[in-house]
Amino acid sequence: MARTRKLTSISLFSGCGGLDLGLSYAGIETALALDADALCAESYRRNFPNVPFINERIGVLKQNAFVEVARKFGSIDLVVGGPPCPPFSKSRFYRKEKPRGLDDPSAFETVTGFLNVVRWVRPRAFLLENVKGLSYGVHRLALEMILSRTKRLGYDVQCKVLNAADYGVPQMRERCIIVGTLDSAFEFPNPSHSKNGDGGLEKWMPVGSVLSDLDTRANARDEGHFAGGKHHNLLCQVPPGDNYLFFTKERGHPRPKFIWRSRYWSFLLKLSPDLPSWTIQARRSNNMGPLHWRNRILRISEVKRIQTFPDNFELAGTVEQQWRQLGNAVPPLLARRIGDELARALRLRKSLARAA
Repeated sequence: MARTRKLTSISLFSGCGGLDLGLSYAGIETALALDADALCAESYRRNFPNVPFINERIGVLKQNAFVEVARKFGSIDLVVGGPPCPPFSKSRFYRKEKPRGLDDPSAFETVTGFLNVVRWVRPRAFLLENVKGLSYGVHRLALEMILSRTKRLGYDVQCKVLNAADYGVPQMRERCIIVGTLDSAFEFPNPSHSKNGDGGLEKWMPVGSVLSDLDTRANARDEGHFAGGKHHNLLCQVPPGDNYLFFTKERGHPRPKFIWRSRYWSFLLKLSPDLPSWTIQARRSNNMGPLHWRNRILRISEVKRIQTFPDNFELAGTVEQQWRQLGNAVPPLLARRIGDELARALRLRKSLARAA
């Protein structure tokens, strides 16, 4: 039998490579990767040494940089990427001094850069990932621009918010996923898990089940992972799965320490080993969770597990810099589930075309 040609992708805003790793499990090979962050570039090269990598802002690159790659491979099946998300994140509702959405110059550059590459390369499909906030009404103009421009290019476009926990990731992480196809019918993957195991699905993966062996091998002193700062004693009193609201009048605490909703939700937020983790953020903090149920900051090895990276995945930089790369990444397991459906749709269309 003739060997089936691998599906190929161009990866934009690749970060350390979570999305690309998951797609590789689905049989999609990265032909070119790009990110402006030098540490991400180093991490990516350590784990994908054979993938050409451009360490540059997308806004300064010209059409020929991408068209040449398409020519080399004959065609590009997929353009993928997650434009940097802070302009669309929930934090911008609180940080009034910073612009939101496309009013942020970096957001305008990265989103329009992604759309330009899709227009230049004309892949058979594209996959854009971002925070759930992109789907909010306040960012309607950004979402409408993405949808309208890609539809004008002939793509059948679908948009859906997926929770990684519904696909076996031990983390409640909601992300806006936009998929467009030119010549195939894509359907989002069906969930394999649910919160309570309804409908014959498995229950959400508890974080304790993926961290337990690491915890037993842990350094009991936890040097460098002290959590809570001046509130460490309070953190120790927070029940697993709870946060600072435990110490409020509204929750019935006899000696309230905090005013209701006066802090970020993640303040003194502690994991429960019996539940999935809350979303891993890009910033490592000693009092903003999720924090370990043993009242400490998570280790990088644990963050990898929560994000479904392999243990041997290499990361460049300090602990804080490694954490940022992981916190910004797409969980490879979620990427694989989406990639499996994309690969199925693209290969099915190829088979039908050959039969005709």
